[in-house]
Amino acid sequence: MSSRQQGPAAFAARLRNRDRLVGYWIACDNPVGTERIAGVGYDYIGVDGQHGVLHQQGWQSAMLAVDASGRSAGVIRVPSVDPIAIGAALDSGARAVIVPMVETAEEASVAARACRHWPVGTRSLGGPVRAELRLGSVPGELDEAVACIVMIETAGALKDLAAICATPHLDAVYVGPADLSVALGATHFGDPAVEDRFEQALKDITEAAATAGIACGIHCLDGSTAARRLAEGFTFATVSSDITHLQEVAAAHLAAAAPAPAPVREP
Repeated sequence: MSSRQQGPAAFAARLRNRDRLVGYWIACDNPVGTERIAGVGYDYIGVDGQHGVLHQQGWQSAMLAVDASGRSAGVIRVPSVDPIAIGAALDSGARAVIVPMVETAEEASVAARACRHWPVGTRSLGGPVRAELRLGSVPGELDEAVACIVMIETAGALKDLAAICATPHLDAVYVGPADLSVALGATHFGDPAVEDRFEQALKDITEAAATAGIACGIHCLDGSTAARRLAEGFTFATVSSDITHLQEVAAAHLAAAAPAPAPVREP
């Protein structure tokens, strides 16, 4: 049975099992669009609460939209390692959080513990909130139903990579390729001057995650890149974003409908 057939309830377990998962990224505060995309069949839908326009007040609407079709798991990237933000995302019904800009094993531990209840964590039992409706109210069962993912995207994280991956109760690491390339000295994302160092860093990250027995993911610009990264050792990959595809498709249709005139040659 495939992960898509098992549905969103199996997401955290499959992530921990290092199954191959493919997700999609949401940056727009558009529940109707999110609901449409969540019905396509991605294993998870990542909602950007860090860089997108989806601030905390929109998280619950996004999770409702993701859950409507019952096909994808809702994941929220929180703004920071702040346990309050992590708890709010999980209370909204997210089945995992992605925590950005983690630099040390100590910060990874703060994130992981914020996703777990006492005695191993610091998460507050939410009571009659959306997480209870979807995931129940028994602390141990809630802890099993959600996952903690921290991002590897800074020089500090690369330096403390093995220790981060070995953090107790951490389920996965996730590469932010743009910030990681800048941390390696790139002047812009895709800078060929750091390509070799970037690819070596990706190899180091997948190997450290495999050694620790945790999942390892990466954000990708398109589906073909996601397939390549999965073949290289990543266990989950996220494809592009709604706002990127909206612009790309609109531009492509404009070009098809009204091609730009050919340049006039000087006599």
